[in-house]
Amino acid sequence: MSKQHNKQKNKLKYIIVTICVLAIIGGISYFIYQKYKGNSSEDIYKDIKVDESEPNINIAKVKSLQQENAEVKGWIHIDNTIIDYPILQSPDNEYYLKHNYKKEESKYGSIYLKNKCDISNNNSNLIIYGHNLNDDQMFNTLLKYEDKNFYDTHKTIKIATDSEEHDYSIICAFKSRIFYQDETDVFRYYNCINFENEDQYNEYIDNCKKIQLYDTGISANYGEQLITLITCEYSQENGRMVVVAKRNT
Repeated sequence: MSKQHNKQKNKLKYIIVTICVLAIIGGISYFIYQKYKGNSSEDIYKDIKVDESEPNINIAKVKSLQQENAEVKGWIHIDNTIIDYPILQSPDNEYYLKHNYKKEESKYGSIYLKNKCDISNNNSNLIIYGHNLNDDQMFNTLLKYEDKNFYDTHKTIKIATDSEEHDYSIICAFKSRIFYQDETDVFRYYNCINFENEDQYNEYIDNCKKIQLYDTGISANYGEQLITLITCEYSQENGRMVVVAKRNT
């Protein structure tokens, strides 16, 4: 084998090794970048996290944030979880998918209320969305409600507005999906906002109970405000993890 051939072979090996090393460095750099982005997003919220030991701090925090952004409508908190965020609402349902409460672009988006919901309407169902992200931020915690043991230690959700705060008891958790427009006779839980009468209200509760992952032993009565928390889950196409709760009187 000629020296020239060996030289070309060694050069090819050098090129291949260089490409592999650069690919590894690129992969590590991307991981670090994504991790940093996650931390920096969470850092946005660290300064406004509530102190559970102080009464009415959630209400005060909502009022304070409304000075910065009038589209802050409330605050959601679940004890001993990362869910401790402001609730936003825009006329455009897509806006807070990609913007934080400061209206800065962010892949984390915000926890946000569907645009047709009225958080002050006591006889309503508040549809609240949040991203499911693999670094546990935003609404990723909702997936843990697939396990009844988790539910047993996290049964209550707290919602505050600029004037009041209430506890909500979880009624059920279920998996479903977003349905196509041509599908009929399906339960479009994400469109059930206002109930014109007791029959509509009870039908919603019954439909939720039919597909619940486990029995919580808790139901709801007409007139008790509902919240429906929704995030993505990937066991099926267009899958969603849903947690429904009622306001305690």
